[in-house]
Amino acid sequence: MIILSQALKLFRTVSYIEGLSFILLLGIAMPLKYMFDMPMMVTVTGWIHGILFILYFAVLAYVMFVEKWSFTKAIIAAIASVIPFGPFIFDAKLVKQEPNIKSM
Repeated sequence: MIILSQALKLFRTVSYIEGLSFILLLGIAMPLKYMFDMPMMVTVTGWIHGILFILYFAVLAYVMFVEKWSFTKAIIAAIASVIPFGPFIFDAKLVKQEPNIKSM
């Protein structure tokens, strides 16, 4: 049995949290700002998402190096980070590709 690397566990965790923050930003904070004149929600959620977005790319670079991911795979992961629900879709494809990964 192959044990999932710490780098891949970290990437999957950060990916889920970053994906969730993006959905919260687009689905809750933005409507609150423009429909109910509550811009503070975008400020707070935007900051959190921005930090997580940077962390996502830092961990992606780390995983690319440690797991020896191809440049193409890393580019797909990067594109997934800017698409709503993209990190979840990328993770599902990752689970299918690598037999030692279990769904979260």
